[in-house]
Amino acid sequence: MAETTGASLGMKAELRRLNRRVGRAMHDYGMLADGDRVLVAVSGGMDSLILAWLLDSWHNKAPISYQLTAVHVDMEGDADQPGPAALQVRAAMERLGLNPVVLPAAWRPSPEQLASGARKDVCFQCARSRRSQLFAHARDHGFSKLALGHHRDDIIETFFLNLTSAGNLSTMSPCQALFSGRLSIIRPLAYCDKEDVDQLGRRLGFSPIRSACPLSEQTRREEIHQLVQTIYASVPDAKEHIFAALGNVRQEYLLSPNTTKRT
Repeated sequence: MAETTGASLGMKAELRRLNRRVGRAMHDYGMLADGDRVLVAVSGGMDSLILAWLLDSWHNKAPISYQLTAVHVDMEGDADQPGPAALQVRAAMERLGLNPVVLPAAWRPSPEQLASGARKDVCFQCARSRRSQLFAHARDHGFSKLALGHHRDDIIETFFLNLTSAGNLSTMSPCQALFSGRLSIIRPLAYCDKEDVDQLGRRLGFSPIRSACPLSEQTRREEIHQLVQTIYASVPDAKEHIFAALGNVRQEYLLSPNTTKRT
């Protein structure tokens, strides 16, 4: 009995902490407004499952009214027969009372592309295609917000990915307006750590669904994840400082060929 009570108290504390961080991110970036139609993308990972659960929970207690629909891009099946991961996502969302939309992926890599060793190109094209498909569905069905389950770790790792592979200083914004403001991407978990999201998910009884990634998650992003973990293990408070730095850019101390005097 004592163990059960302790576990319950632990879950309540984790939920309060996550709710505070989600609430702060929503407030800081003005993510939701009364009357919004929100499309939440659910890949099946713990992050997206918890995001759908949180938005559904907030839906019942928020001082504003919004509509919520879940969507999953199916990398394995078709319109007549969804793939195994899609069926699991559908079942998980139906348990929340959400009737998810399952979209067969518009693009999938060919066996030749997967065997070519050009993992970076395949990963980029796959991500771009899924993103375009979500944008098109949101636009065609009148959604004002597309909610994605990216958390603080994802935002930091995207910065390092762009720094090392794209040659620019950028990352994912917690709220980003698209198509002249007709659609906005929101990331309510932007201030949350993956570890906290995963732990709450386990306490709530969620299980991450097997990824249908054609590269089996062996991507450049996974390599960056391992690199960043090494930094965290070596430098105390590195994560907090890196995340703070993403909102504290000192433009005058970056290279600027148009203003730098040549000697």
